[in-house]
Amino acid sequence: MDHTPAKEWKEDEATSKLKSKIGIWMFLGYSVVYVTFIILNVVNPKIMGTDIGNLNLAIVFGFCLILLALILALIYNALCGWVEEKALKLEKIQKKMHEEVK
Repeated sequence: MDHTPAKEWKEDEATSKLKSKIGIWMFLGYSVVYVTFIILNVVNPKIMGTDIGNLNLAIVFGFCLILLALILALIYNALCGWVEEKALKLEKIQKKMHEEVK
């Protein structure tokens, strides 16, 4: 069996910086919600004991934190894919224009 050589992966600085900024802002947003959860537990634990249906607020809030993390991960993945797609299209346009100049 003949395998082709491994493709060389390179880091694109423009997209890496944008993806890092997106990730940092999402992390900060999640951190605010998480810190709110922790502060509520420390400052007034009776609030977290409030019943919501068959569960208490602490359990509901905890599950919401988990769901928020999953949703943010999906959003981050979609945004990064969109950024990569736009960068690839721009690269193709630039390559095409460069070939026309020659």
